[in-house]
Amino acid sequence: QAQLVETGGGLVQAGGSLRLSCAASGRSFSSHAMGWFRQAPGKEREFVAGISWRGDSMYYTDSVKGRFTISRDHAKNTVFLQMNSLKPEDTGVYYCAADLRPRSAVATTPQNYDFWGQGTQVTVSS
Repeated sequence: QAQLVETGGGLVQAGGSLRLSCAASGRSFSSHAMGWFRQAPGKEREFVAGISWRGDSMYYTDSVKGRFTISRDHAKNTVFLQMNSLKPEDTGVYYCAADLRPRSAVATTPQNYDFWGQGTQVTVSS
């Protein structure tokens, strides 16, 4: 069965970096746009970054622009999120998700994504 598995989370000091990976198994997501979301305790999921199915278009929420980079490796069926200059407000559970519907632009709302991973915890200390 198809799965998305996020890895790479952990505890890091403010200003540090983490690289998250989202590995797909059971099927290929090469033809689907992928997104990263995060959720802090007591809060709703927030869009972080998305990438088109071709990997030629990326979109970021304003709070992470210039610090985070989303990329994908079709051969490895994996999506990455490089996070630099981390801030305490970046803390949360990070989820990757697949948008199964063909779109002309990267979607930014959780409702537009159909398949989700289990999440990986990112904690940034001050």
